[in-house]
Amino acid sequence: MPTSTPPPSPPAAGPEAPAAPAASRARGFGHWAAEPTAATVPLIRSHVRAVLDGWQIAAEIADVLLLAVSELVGNVVLHAADAGLLRVGISLRAGWLQLEVTDGAASLPRLPHPRGEVDPDAEDGRGLLIVQLMAAESGGRLSVKADEFGKSVRVRVPAA
Repeated sequence: MPTSTPPPSPPAAGPEAPAAPAASRARGFGHWAAEPTAATVPLIRSHVRAVLDGWQIAAEIADVLLLAVSELVGNVVLHAADAGLLRVGISLRAGWLQLEVTDGAASLPRLPHPRGEVDPDAEDGRGLLIVQLMAAESGGRLSVKADEFGKSVRVRVPAA
């Protein structure tokens, strides 16, 4: 995987992390940092929803990112909770929306092959595949970036 310098870290906050201020939404970005707990998933999702609503993003595109944020933050809670704070950022630039979820764990998620075999009896393991397929259906993509500080999973979709 390619490496790069991570973006500056937003200030740390607990599960009650504040929503991005209106000025941030107007400039095209929002970001949060929180402890990876089960309570963080719906909280971050509601913050992302508020930003998308402020940007007046169409419901079908917002749904893709809201599903993605639930899945990606949930994965950090399940698989990387001991790796420190998780960071979530959303940006709107040049007609593209990008959601990025970052944690400090060295382990990488396995990106599924869309045509790969899925165990029909498995109770998990489909979330990233669903996010990947929904992003692709919207004209976007799912990607993973790793470096010495951890990993970031990104979902990028057209804003319109």
